[in-house]
Amino acid sequence: MKGRVSAKGDSKASSGNLANIITVARILLAPVFVWLLAADNGEHGVLRWVAAGLFILAIATDGVDGSVARRRNLVTNVGIILDPIADKVLTGAALVMLSILGELWWWVTIVILVRELGITAFRFAVLRDRVIPASRGGKLKTVAQSVAISLFLVPLWTLLGDWVLWVNWSVMAIALVLTVVTGLDYLWQAWRGNRSR
Repeated sequence: MKGRVSAKGDSKASSGNLANIITVARILLAPVFVWLLAADNGEHGVLRWVAAGLFILAIATDGVDGSVARRRNLVTNVGIILDPIADKVLTGAALVMLSILGELWWWVTIVILVRELGITAFRFAVLRDRVIPASRGGKLKTVAQSVAISLFLVPLWTLLGDWVLWVNWSVMAIALVLTVVTGLDYLWQAWRGNRSR
């Protein structure tokens, strides 16, 4: 834990630096968010709105920890591991809870989780040989998933009508397609990389 916590510099950064603290805070928001959704129990009351707000806050700060780490030279191995874990914990918890509440088909949740966990495990497995950076498609997929889940969580249809549900499902369909396509692209690029090596 020795090293720089928030100051810029070239010396060693602490594993407990500001960027990593933000990442851990995002992970810790997940159980609070899950509890709020469970307590609301599909009633779409105040707790549901608070849960949706917490999710949006946590997912919106996804780029903050990375930006802080890069600008202040606080990139650490701990941060490299924790950042994708935070994303998967938040999106995974949201998808599972939406399926438990009967608002999202289980097969959609399973397809997304299998892709996310599988590709993350694959990237960690080859970490010794090479780093597989997030592709443009992968980043677009993350944004699409975040928007789709946020739309499902915020019960706007209770205020604006059922047409909102069509918008929600359309955005989720886009996120699902991008999830599958970018997952296959990661595997294809890795296979090509192995052949060329």
